[in-house]
Amino acid sequence: MLYEIDRSKGKAYLQLYTLLREDIVMGAYKYGSKLPSKRLIAVETGLSVITVQHAYDILCDEGYVEARERSGYFVVYKDSDFFTVGGAASKVGEQSTAIPKLKTLELLPDVADFPFSVFAKTMRRVLSNYGERLLIKSPSCGCTELRTALASYLLRSRGISVKAEQIIIGSGAEYLYSLIVQLLGRDKLFAIEDPSYDTIRKIYEANGVRIEKLRMGADGIETQELQRSKADVLHVTPYNSFPSGITATASKRREYVQWAEKRNAFIIEDDFASEFTVSAKMEDTLFKLQSHDRVIYMNTFTKTIAPSLRIGYMVLPETLLMVFNEYLGFYSCSVPLFEQLVLADFINEGDFERHINRVRRLLRKH
Repeated sequence: MLYEIDRSKGKAYLQLYTLLREDIVMGAYKYGSKLPSKRLIAVETGLSVITVQHAYDILCDEGYVEARERSGYFVVYKDSDFFTVGGAASKVGEQSTAIPKLKTLELLPDVADFPFSVFAKTMRRVLSNYGERLLIKSPSCGCTELRTALASYLLRSRGISVKAEQIIIGSGAEYLYSLIVQLLGRDKLFAIEDPSYDTIRKIYEANGVRIEKLRMGADGIETQELQRSKADVLHVTPYNSFPSGITATASKRREYVQWAEKRNAFIIEDDFASEFTVSAKMEDTLFKLQSHDRVIYMNTFTKTIAPSLRIGYMVLPETLLMVFNEYLGFYSCSVPLFEQLVLADFINEGDFERHINRVRRLLRKH
């Protein structure tokens, strides 16, 4: 296959990687087939063998191909191992009408699975590129670079289409819970899953709100529990709720959204560690399913990167954004600018998603 590389459109190795990846995903290279040699690709594209090697290395890291000693590179891609909501991989995922139910993970990666050397390289690049600008105070809701990177990532990975301005950066979920209480009001009744992560209850009670516990069933909060609830706010963890390990079904997720819309209530969707599903397709988020701006979406990088990286974010519906900016916009961002820019670069370069896809493949083997 002849690949055309336009050096005016960015890094040559990334262009080649993208072209090869798309051909693999679309089936031009079948599972188990051998890719053209590095030297052949170099001759056809006018690139150096080293540049081609770099593109092949990324394909290996991301799990599309594997190198076999003295034999070459062979396709090991299966669409069930990858995100299929956005990007090239979605073209295969959209062909199937059968969407498997999410599987509960008994395993989560540890820090040994994280590409620390790549992250360290990102840190050095940010230090070099930004220099003394890193000493400037971060905007109150987070820097534009990270909010923009997250908006693009959410569209690719979860099909969530939002403006960067709707994303609020904070130092972890606990901090963001407190902001949400102030945003929605301490006079509201908050409902939580029973059982649920006990820190959620403690933080809400520490912020002076009343708590109602709703019993969990096999597919999420039991319907009769939702019907009897008088709550104004529902906090749910649709994916792999702790400690029950329950993942809400597609119908249960829609039930949550319908409940909120009927009651004019709000939902806090805690999407903790959902990236590590081993299913072929990510379930729709409540935020994506809503039609009346009743859901606040939240996630962190505690599990996907490391507990020490205290960065979380929430996505506000536009109806709440003006209220937030007016009453809470005076808060200083609790995440250092340097860490925000490092994470933004890590996402923009594709390294975060390569890490996620690599871990998902490892989890599927257990």
